[in-house]
Amino acid sequence: MRLLIALLLPWLLFFTIGRPIAGVICLILQITLIGWVPAAIWAVYSLSQYNTDKKISSAMGGGQD
Repeated sequence: MRLLIALLLPWLLFFTIGRPIAGVICLILQITLIGWVPAAIWAVYSLSQYNTDKKISSAMGGGQD
């Protein structure tokens, strides 16, 4: 579900993963049609990093959220 959000509304993804400042910057980038593609790529990359961080955290026993 988050991957779909990352592709359609990249700025919203940053708010769902707890990075509101990046979300605002992404929204500014996404306002231009040319900026939509880099914003979507950035959002997908950030989502993969978020998922990796969650897996590492749970493997280390931190398992918060």
